[in-house]
Amino acid sequence: MTQTALIIGGTGPTGPHIVEGMRQRGYRVSVLSRGVHSYPFPEDVERITGDPHFEEPLAAALGDRTFDVVIATYGRLKVTSKLLAGRTGHFLAVGGCAAYRGFTDPADVWPLGQLTPVPETAPLCGPGDHPFGGKIVAAENALFERHPDATLFRYPYVYGPRQIAPREWSLVRRVLDGRRTIVVTDGGMSLLSHHYAENAAHAILLAVDKPQAAAGKAYNCADDEQVTYRQLIEIGARVLGVELEIASIPDVPSAEGALIQHQPHHYLADTSLIKTDLGYRDLVPSVEAIARTMLWYRDNPLEYGGEYEQRRKDVFDYEAEDKLISLARAFKQAVSEVSLRERHANYTSHPYAHPKEHTGGRDERGR
Repeated sequence: MTQTALIIGGTGPTGPHIVEGMRQRGYRVSVLSRGVHSYPFPEDVERITGDPHFEEPLAAALGDRTFDVVIATYGRLKVTSKLLAGRTGHFLAVGGCAAYRGFTDPADVWPLGQLTPVPETAPLCGPGDHPFGGKIVAAENALFERHPDATLFRYPYVYGPRQIAPREWSLVRRVLDGRRTIVVTDGGMSLLSHHYAENAAHAILLAVDKPQAAAGKAYNCADDEQVTYRQLIEIGARVLGVELEIASIPDVPSAEGALIQHQPHHYLADTSLIKTDLGYRDLVPSVEAIARTMLWYRDNPLEYGGEYEQRRKDVFDYEAEDKLISLARAFKQAVSEVSLRERHANYTSHPYAHPKEHTGGRDERGR
């Protein structure tokens, strides 16, 4: 008998990869979404319109149906896990790394910002921490109470085509608009775990293949290798065929709307558990994945000022950026003109002894 799978969500960056993966595994797939965004799924994929944020419309959409596997990539987990309790053999859910204490508000932890890498055993948000993280943790708890054998995936930012807040578009549009200097904060050296959509879908499908190993587990997800924002810009410049200057300014909230990124603290996910349990490895290396994504947005440009740009919160204020660029250049020049006092000769040498001859004591530099 053919097994059935319900994909809640399905039209975003990871959905089509999950759907195709389940079809290849022989499942009869149904996709439930609000119907706001469409995707040309094959004819054998059932489309169900329903709102997974609220119990009543979701119940009306599903009736009394049961499924062998449910993969909830969207909606309110408290609602979907409650309504489908006892109606599926394996519930797989996508949550977020904002469950970890200090992710949304670095001031929740000491020292300021999360220590990296962040394992699944890191403290989760609790009373007094950022309320958004607390809601995620409450949803996770509800999931495992109703589905003890569920598998949870703590996604970071997922990138790729059809992302509703695409970071790559912030760079691609500037290049298309003729901009050749990109403003970043703190040298663009911050690190924030990302996961390419195809890789993220692969992580979920591994748990479908190994349900016993994944039962009752929460897994961090991220690409095997992560890039800084400076490296992201370098990748984009090469694939788009331009040379880009980077103008670095201090991290100041007033400039946030003019920046590609505003991430003053690091988040690096420890993904060793999913690698050990399920054998996860990236299908697409991160540099190639970023290049693919840049080219997709170049070839499928977004509407200027439209919904996706608004969700990205990038105002593309080039007049303000030019002022920031001038300040950054002036500061760099001023710093280069500051000279330190002359150093002792030994200051410029290697700090460890490298004797040219055996003397039994200090070397010729007195080390």
